Amino acid sequence: MSLQVNDALAGRSVLVTGGSRGIGAAVATQLAEAEARVHVLCRDPGPAAAVAEASGGACWAADVGDDVEVWTALDALQEQLGGAPDALVLAAGTFELAPLAETSVALFDRQVSVNLRGAFLVVRALLPAMLERDSGRIVQVGSVSGRRAFAGNAAYSASKYGLRGLHEVLVEELRGTGVGATLLEPAATDTTLWDPLNPDDDPHLPGRGAMLRPEDVAAAVCWVLTRPPHVRIPLLQIERG
Repeated sequence: MSLQVNDALAGRSVLVTGGSRGIGAAVATQLAEAEARVHVLCRDPGPAAAVAEASGGACWAADVGDDVEVWTALDALQEQLGGAPDALVLAAGTFELAPLAETSVALFDRQVSVNLRGAFLVVRALLPAMLERDSGRIVQVGSVSGRRAFAGNAAYSASKYGLRGLHEVLVEELRGTGVGATLLEPAATDTTLWDPLNPDDDPHLPGRGAMLRPEDVAAAVCWVLTRPPHVRIPLLQIERG
């Protein structure tokens, strides 16, 4: 699925976290096709550099789990743009499964650091400028695991349920402002994050053929970003039909 060029995105600056692979890469590509100026924040800018630079944007190297790297990169981005980007898409994420009784502290911390704390860091860095300007869109990519419990998902679900809580408070705080926020909760999506788990050979996991494609999720993100400013979409859940 791809998005047709839409005047609502043309020329707009959009920052995508985790834009070097999976959902983030698909979002960056579709935004560029819609003539947005795409900026990508990721640990390895290499794969995303061509897409970002061809759109008039840039790649910014940072690990969303590292405070100093995030603030340094986003300070530089805002200096270049003269403020916050027009929109922010939080697609950086990590995914590991283990029963709670076998979940290490390190595994739990990794999930929360990237999926929850990393999202907080990026929003915290850019939201003040959006509020001062009184415009902007924030799209956070959550998960079906942020609203439904699945065995083996203790750490991942904790991070995604936490993200949903963070988002719902943000929605309340943005009422009456020109800034909108959406939590997008896709069902299982076929990305490389599933590779270590080999889901097609595990009867407890969805097969890849039953999963959404990254391009499906990216199209939903772009749809949200093209709604009129007065239209708010706090929550959007998508699944494969």
